[in-house]
Amino acid sequence: MKSLRDAKPGDTVKVLSLTGEGAVKRRIMEMGITKGITIYVKKVAPLGDPMELTVRGYELTLRRADADMINVEEVR
Repeated sequence: MKSLRDAKPGDTVKVLSLTGEGAVKRRIMEMGITKGITIYVKKVAPLGDPMELTVRGYELTLRRADADMINVEEVR
C-alpha cells in the first residue's frame, strides 16, 4: 500500500486508512484527515520535510513521519 509520504507535488490522493496509534492517530484525524477524503499535495520542502497539502479546502503542513502513517491511493 502507498503512503502519503510517497505522493509527489501535484498528486491528488484518497485516504484509505490511518496506521498511527493513540494520540498520534487522534491528532491526524483532528486535522481533518480521515478515511475517504481527498488530499492534494501542493508542495514538498527542498529537503523533503514538511509537505504542504490541501485538505477539506484549507492548507495543511504535515511532517513526513506523520504522512507515513496515512495509506492512500492515487485519484485519476
